Amino acid sequence: MTKVIDITSYLDTIFPRESAESYDNPGLITGSSSRDIKTCVLTLDITTDSVDFALASGADLIICHHPLIFGGIDTVNEENVYGNLISRMIRNDISSFAAHTNLDKNHEFSNDILARTLGAVSLYNSENVFCGTFCELDKETDLKSFIEVVTGKLASTGAISINHLDNKVHKLFVQGGSFDEDSIPEIRAQGVDTVVSGEIKHHICVLLNELGINTVIAGHRETERIFMPYLAEVLTSKFTDVRFLVRL
Repeated sequence: MTKVIDITSYLDTIFPRESAESYDNPGLITGSSSRDIKTCVLTLDITTDSVDFALASGADLIICHHPLIFGGIDTVNEENVYGNLISRMIRNDISSFAAHTNLDKNHEFSNDILARTLGAVSLYNSENVFCGTFCELDKETDLKSFIEVVTGKLASTGAISINHLDNKVHKLFVQGGSFDEDSIPEIRAQGVDTVVSGEIKHHICVLLNELGINTVIAGHRETERIFMPYLAEVLTSKFTDVRFLVRL
């Protein structure tokens, strides 16, 4: 029977933990690596909803993108939100494992998926950026139409841009989650006209606008939750005796 360590060891091969950023906390968060696994839930965040879903599904493991213990937690007190979630998982023998910035850096499982979801082609990556995918749309469009595509494809309630809606969109840089400002020199060098990310600071949007680059803020959750179904498919083909469920 498949055990937690079988799945987590495989995840470590495609998302090496040593590639994670120094501030990150990927890996086994709760539970035992020797536990047998029959059902696994994949989710962006460990929340009351995802833990409730795991319990109702009889799950033995939760794989998440954002680590539940991510700095600032110095007690597992059940009167604390995070302490309560950790305690519930431990009491119910649910292990949890996080793959965060180490997953972000594997473009196949992250930003390439975002780019293709938005209809982009000619995908490529650059060693000069922390993570993110450069790509192009099949044909040039205007910013208003492109924002409609973004919100529709990501099932978002809306997107934010400070730019003129008749600006042209063709060459993109997409980065799910939060935008890395250190990417700006390479974005300029690659001739990008539009950046799509989940979060971009306002002053960075203003700076990019001055550089002739549009910004589309599509939501942290919306730009990353689309990664989970693909990972579930890959794991299902690898571990055929385990049921993988996605909770978005």
